[in-house]
Amino acid sequence: MQAHFRFQKIRRTVRKDPFTQYVCLNVTEQRRFQDSYTMWIHQSALIAGRTNAAMTLRKVNVVILILLAVAFLIIVQRNLLNLSDFLHKENPDAGQILPFEAELSPDIKLKMERKGEEIPVLITATEDRLGAVITAMNSVYQNSKANVVFTIVTLNVTVGHLKVWMSKTKLKNVKYKVVIFQPELLNGKILKDPRMPEAAKLLSFARFYLPVYIPEVEKAIYLDDDIVVQGDIQDLYETNLKPGHAAAFSDDCDSASAKGIVRGAGNQNNYMGFLDFKKEAIKKLGMRANTCSFNPGLIIANLTEWKNQNITQQLEHWMERNSQENLYSNALADSVTTPPLLIVFYKRHSSIDPMWHVRHLGTTGAGNRYSPQFVRAAKLLHWNGHYKPWGRTSSFSDVWDQWFIPDPTGKFHPVRRHAD
Repeated sequence: MQAHFRFQKIRRTVRKDPFTQYVCLNVTEQRRFQDSYTMWIHQSALIAGRTNAAMTLRKVNVVILILLAVAFLIIVQRNLLNLSDFLHKENPDAGQILPFEAELSPDIKLKMERKGEEIPVLITATEDRLGAVITAMNSVYQNSKANVVFTIVTLNVTVGHLKVWMSKTKLKNVKYKVVIFQPELLNGKILKDPRMPEAAKLLSFARFYLPVYIPEVEKAIYLDDDIVVQGDIQDLYETNLKPGHAAAFSDDCDSASAKGIVRGAGNQNNYMGFLDFKKEAIKKLGMRANTCSFNPGLIIANLTEWKNQNITQQLEHWMERNSQENLYSNALADSVTTPPLLIVFYKRHSSIDPMWHVRHLGTTGAGNRYSPQFVRAAKLLHWNGHYKPWGRTSSFSDVWDQWFIPDPTGKFHPVRRHAD
């Protein structure tokens, strides 16, 4: 018994410090100690193994829960994306406030549908100048095989007349859509101007909203209605814009059409003709008054850059500033859209080939400025100025007549010199 108690005491001691007391034991006690110690180690290993196994099981469970949570989130995300796509298809303009009401295009599946990349062209249409829009569109369509798609911005009173003119003539195969301009868009942005008909004045600002009217495209063309295109508009569309430029214009100092004098307005070749450089807001911009101006009757727009640079918002800002501070030149003619464009695009626009915008055909002396041979060679003719080609005193109205399509309703008639 004494030996047994002694061994237990020694074993307890050895458990605390196995090697300190081991040498104090006799051979038999050392063997018993070895057996006992081996069993204790084994039991400890088993306990540790079960503990590690339990810990491993808990880790596995945690990992499984994490994976299940991730899978659940992926499923939820996909369902939300599918729901978003569904809502977008049901209402593509959801969440977007548009400054117009869109009307569906008539029979877009055309009998003579043109293939290839679409060339978006925006043009405006007022009732009293509807014949000009028809002529411009016909000249574009007949002189190109490109897949041109017109966006016609107009007012409600003109829609019916426009659709009849398009559907009852050879323009029935032209791709186009009609959008109704909302005049409320310009509240607080423009001054009342008795010199210009209200409808024409409102629609002239449509070019400021190109990315809104023609969404989801990278490039587009804007045309005034008093234009005839004699070249292939595909070539114009392929004009290269410099990196970072949102638009290309025709500079008013680069061609034979540059020396245009607008009656009652003075020289319109430079910034001084459009902006009042005595006003503090204009002075702070640091622009040179003799900088060559440009004509916005033709615009080639990089709409990606236009949106990235918030061009529309910049233009609206200067429209509002003018309505409050009257920043435009007192000698300004009827181009109320030009001044804000000159400010926003000061030395930040690309140039258009001069033959693609032969201008001032509607000014005094245009018949003496250009030879008939030069006019025939021009790619695009623009009757900017007071004298329009559907009027009595215009130069080169015979060129315009080649592309005019008579109005099937009989409402619109060009006025000619021989008419009484």
